[in-house]
Amino acid sequence: MTTHESQASADGRPADDDDLDSSGSFLSYTAGLAFALLLTGASFLVAGSHLFWTPGIPVGLAVLAIAQMGVHLVFFLHMSSGPDNANNVLALAFGVLIVTLVVSGSLWIMSNLNANMMPASVIMDMQR
Repeated sequence: MTTHESQASADGRPADDDDLDSSGSFLSYTAGLAFALLLTGASFLVAGSHLFWTPGIPVGLAVLAIAQMGVHLVFFLHMSSGPDNANNVLALAFGVLIVTLVVSGSLWIMSNLNANMMPASVIMDMQR
C-alpha cells in the first residue's frame, strides 16, 4: 500500500501532493501573524505620533496597507507565483484591474461633473 492510498480523504478520493502542500505549517502561520501584528503596530505608530512629516502620513499608511495585503496573500491565502497558482494570480490581477477601473472612472466622472457645475449662487438665483 502506498502513502497516497493510506492518505485517502473521507469521501474516498485519494489525497494529492497538492492537497498536502496547500495548507501552511504552524511556523508559516505564526510568521504571518507576527508580520501582520508588526505592520498593524507600525500603522498605529505612524498615525498616532508626531514624529513623522504630516503630509507623508497618508503615503506611509498606504505603503503599510499594501504590505499588509501582501502578508495576507502570501502567508494566509498561500498565493505564490508558482505554476500551480497561475489562475489565482491572474484572478487577483483581474480583480485589481476592475477595482482600479471603477475607482478611477468614478473619480474622473465626479471631477468632470464638479468642473461643469454652475456655481451655487447662480443655481439659487435660478430657483427664484
